[in-house]
Amino acid sequence: MSALKPATPRFATCDLCDAHESDTSGAFRVLPPGFQDFGHGQPFCGVVATVRCPEDNSMVREAVAQPGLGRVLVVDGGGLLRRALAGGNLAVTAAKNGWAGIVVDGAVRDVAELRAAGVGVRALALMPLRTDKRGEGQRDVPVRVQGVWVRPGDWLYADADGIVVSDRALV
Repeated sequence: MSALKPATPRFATCDLCDAHESDTSGAFRVLPPGFQDFGHGQPFCGVVATVRCPEDNSMVREAVAQPGLGRVLVVDGGGLLRRALAGGNLAVTAAKNGWAGIVVDGAVRDVAELRAAGVGVRALALMPLRTDKRGEGQRDVPVRVQGVWVRPGDWLYADADGIVVSDRALV
């Protein structure tokens, strides 16, 4: 493992939800259920970076090639499951470059490689088909993940109970 590997955080999304249950400002948000753990199986959190790229993972590859600095990459694939937006090679690159995790509103592939890569990975499903590489997409823009707004600079927390997003650090 690289020296850039983020430390395992100490939090529980259930406790975060309890602490923020009266928040009506929209600063604290919960992603709907449906995201499965395809990564290292540990909780992860970090500042959000975003990519919007339905069925083209060129921008995902570009993002994880950059220093992660303990951030979480949120990939807006529009919930489409026809192509995998991340796989083993990208997860290894993300881990090597210090990303805490990747959350994909879509599909991923190479599950054994994802689990071995040493980075958190959450996605809706597995799909063995890779994407086309057209160089399309947008980075560092607000995205809607299963109807919930996620913005660059937000904080994302993921554990076995779910995924929450906040406009500021919570732990």
